Amino acid sequence: MSDVSDWWRTSIIDMEPGRIALRGTPIQDLIGTVGFAEMIWLMVRGDRPTPDQACLFEAALVSAVDHGPQAPSIAAARMAVTCGLPLNNAMASAVNMLGNVHGGAGQQAVELYHHVAEAPDGLPKALDRWRATHGKIVPGFGHRFHKPTDPRAPRLMELVRDAAAKGAVSGNFADIGEAIEAQITMEKGRPVPMNIDGATAVIYAELGFAPPLARGLFCLSRSVGILAHAWEQQQQGGRNKGPTPPKYRWTYEGT
Repeated sequence: MSDVSDWWRTSIIDMEPGRIALRGTPIQDLIGTVGFAEMIWLMVRGDRPTPDQACLFEAALVSAVDHGPQAPSIAAARMAVTCGLPLNNAMASAVNMLGNVHGGAGQQAVELYHHVAEAPDGLPKALDRWRATHGKIVPGFGHRFHKPTDPRAPRLMELVRDAAAKGAVSGNFADIGEAIEAQITMEKGRPVPMNIDGATAVIYAELGFAPPLARGLFCLSRSVGILAHAWEQQQQGGRNKGPTPPKYRWTYEGT
């Protein structure tokens, strides 16, 4: 039996007929007493956030729920519904599009912040090393649509500073994020403000989430918008809607 029972090993859930315990707590003691954001924290990390940490964590999750039908993941969900797929398949199609370019900047920004925090020779050289390895784009800063400022980032940073004042977080990663913003702005000679990915990365770094979890948490957050758009499209109807209306043709480059 040990060969079977040890096939999967977990400290997340213990279950038998008539009993479910998540991270050591009976499910009935969690239902109605724990918010969803706190439940995500508990399941992923195994402990409980303080009330101030939970509020900051929830703010990050709320901030990234949607960015409109032009976002590839949202568009994919809506197109999937018009192809006759149910909501779960539409959501899966959308989440599967959250990769390194669309959906991965939060994880990359957390990695960048840790890289800077561990640098022995200051921010400018650390940033140069990062770009030499990862390319010229600095994740978490600037936005191709929201100019001059991503409206979500200042509010999130305000909440980080409030949490730091209460002792809920250190504020160290907020300092790093703002220092990177100032450095890039100086280099470019124009403002390059922090965006949603940079701000949520500050929060996840401040709260002690490992960099890969920043992408997973973004997927959880954006799934809310994905579901909403998929459901809306299902109510609107439509069949086999592609990326553009049929009257618009693609550019043919053949002979």
